[in-house]
Amino acid sequence: MGQKVNPVGLRLGVNRTWDSRWFADGQDYGRLLHQDFKLRKALKARLGQAGVSRIIIERPHKKCRVTIYAARPGVIIGKKGAD
Repeated sequence: MGQKVNPVGLRLGVNRTWDSRWFADGQDYGRLLHQDFKLRKALKARLGQAGVSRIIIERPHKKCRVTIYAARPGVIIGKKGAD
């Protein structure tokens, strides 16, 4: 049997970066990490028909920027940008 390697970990720094980009001190780290998990789970459940491949979460100073990569962005945007 061969050794199993995570494909994301193998490509980090070569042709892919982290899916979350932020820094937290001490006690804030766990809270922010759980927020990331909940946010990803909620978005993937709500946008299941859009074919979401990747969700990138960045947290600059006191803000949160979420970038969604999807195969069908029209499902996310909605009819004439209504959603």
